[in-house]
Amino acid sequence: MLLIKDRFQGVFLCFVLALPAYFLGKEFEIIGGPVFAILLGMLLSKFVREKDILKSGITFTSKKILQYAVILLGFGLNLSTVIAVGATSLPIIISTIATSLITAYIIFKLINIPAKSSILIGVGSSICGGSAIAATAPVIDANHKEIAQAISVIFLFNIIAALIFPTLGNFLGLSNHGFAIFAGTAVNDTSSVTAAASSWDSMHNTGTEVLTGATIVKLTRTLAIIPITLVLGFYQAKKASGQNKASVKSAFPMFILYFIIASIITTFLNYFMDRNIFSTEISSAILSFFVLMKFCSKYFIIMAMGAIGLHTDIVDLIKNGGRPIIMGFCCWIAIACVSLFVQHLLGLW
Repeated sequence: MLLIKDRFQGVFLCFVLALPAYFLGKEFEIIGGPVFAILLGMLLSKFVREKDILKSGITFTSKKILQYAVILLGFGLNLSTVIAVGATSLPIIISTIATSLITAYIIFKLINIPAKSSILIGVGSSICGGSAIAATAPVIDANHKEIAQAISVIFLFNIIAALIFPTLGNFLGLSNHGFAIFAGTAVNDTSSVTAAASSWDSMHNTGTEVLTGATIVKLTRTLAIIPITLVLGFYQAKKASGQNKASVKSAFPMFILYFIIASIITTFLNYFMDRNIFSTEISSAILSFFVLMKFCSKYFIIMAMGAIGLHTDIVDLIKNGGRPIIMGFCCWIAIACVSLFVQHLLGLW
């Protein structure tokens, strides 16, 4: 009870801070709620008094609630749909993820960016932006500044991609299917994938064809969170132990296990609903549950980003942002080029 009382004020502050960020994110999808939350948090941090009272709750939000957001993300993943529809884009997804991680490693070596920032930018660029950063940060024990920096870099190139990729796709003569794969593999965050694909659908009067395809490709990319976090978990555990071996228990991020379980539950429930095993009322209740979990996942991420903003010095972030932006730019360009190149090789263009 004392623990709840100790954290309540800080968690409540993050909850309230997330409200305007959520609605601003809905109004300006190209930017997204998490970015607004970080910005509001950084601005508010200069005026918040009695930070010691709020510190426990803010820290809890930035760490534990961030993990809860990743777990709930699993309720938006129907593995059977992702595997069936996203399989054609798998070679491109694997190529772009590998390219981004290799590029991040090379830039890390060349211009001496902190290792954890490099990992977050590489993973965020290659998998799914804010969600991937949210999943990876607790595994590598990244601090608030590193998370805020990575999110800011991803946000910058998300906006550019959402604005220019539909025009670029037109110039290159991409088909609807080709642009869906391009948007799904070369744009980082879900909100920006949605913005780019919706823009293409509007330009070409295709209804929601490209938006649906790009979203499924993006969900397929999201599954890469699992192997990436497991590899990083083993690496961190081995490094912490100072030995060549790391136990599975010490290395396995438990919230990723719950994320997998949530995905499996979602897949089975969708399987039963597709075959009309449940009554209409039960199916409707399950769908409502999925919608609620999806909303909670998004809102928890926004809350966590607000907490991270409250911990972050905006002046310091701007002052030290040059090299991470260079890394983000290199990853972004490399992913876009590889996505188009592999599509061309596979004859999907």
